[in-house]
Amino acid sequence: MRMEYGIYILHVIGIGLVGTSVVGLITSWIDRKVTARVQMRQGPVFLQPFYDIIKYMVKETCVPAGGSQMLFLFAPLVGLAAAAAASTIIWNALLAPVLPVHIQGFPGDLIVVIYLLTMPAMAVVLGSFASRNPLASLGGSREMKLILAYELPFVIALMVPVYKAGVTIRLTEIAASAPLAASPWGFAPSVILALIVAILCMQAKLTVVPFDAPEAETELTGGAYVEYSGPPLGMFKLTRAMMLFTMPMFLVTVFCGGIVMDRGALKIVLGVLKYVGFVVGIVLIRNTAPRVRIDQAVRFFWGPMTFLALLAFVIAVLGY
Repeated sequence: MRMEYGIYILHVIGIGLVGTSVVGLITSWIDRKVTARVQMRQGPVFLQPFYDIIKYMVKETCVPAGGSQMLFLFAPLVGLAAAAAASTIIWNALLAPVLPVHIQGFPGDLIVVIYLLTMPAMAVVLGSFASRNPLASLGGSREMKLILAYELPFVIALMVPVYKAGVTIRLTEIAASAPLAASPWGFAPSVILALIVAILCMQAKLTVVPFDAPEAETELTGGAYVEYSGPPLGMFKLTRAMMLFTMPMFLVTVFCGGIVMDRGALKIVLGVLKYVGFVVGIVLIRNTAPRVRIDQAVRFFWGPMTFLALLAFVIAVLGY
């Protein structure tokens, strides 16, 4: 039993933390490179995201006076651990055919992933309030409002693939019967509506334009991160890079069947291309949409997005 526990810990560290960090930083480089080209700049070199994280880890950590030191330093660890845990569960669903039975997944892992994907944003809120900086607190307040805005339509949108998969909340079963697993064409109207809502909610979860109000460098000089430096700031940046892999891959898994290893080389390549397509969508929205105010974001998600998500679920129940 101790041996299996140790193997699982190594699996989480190797797959969920290291593997996700590497893929997330590479995706971050692609995002920055494409953005630079759109703005007619050269952009960073390939290893620049790795250099940035290393630089943060060797810098001095400054803790603001008057704040909660323990909570200020503990918040980045919570976000990093949650992102690694969520990514591990998703990796387990993707690698299920080649993994031992006891770590392939568990009933209800979808609910756990949804919960864990909320924790990095909550960690930003905790860290910002712990610093007692007015700009950081304002950024944390915006982050909390954004969480309250997008979580409802996001969960409702995920109910569509859950219902299509036979009302199951296990990722391996959802991936096996995902609506877009076989082909991106010929899908039901409910699926396309739910996918549109999920993609826009993903944009808000990643706090990238147009939903980057919690940071808003031109307004809040970094918002929630304004007091962070050194390794804690590096952990926040690494968490964001990991989420840049985890969120698109989560949607690829529940809507498109993921990248399951027992479906042949062509299916694996197709799954990778679907992930790339989601990343391209993130970059395109980021470079073509203006930032919205936080009140506009809340009205957008509680209004049109929630309505579309509910409509998608009703259409799915009707069989379309």
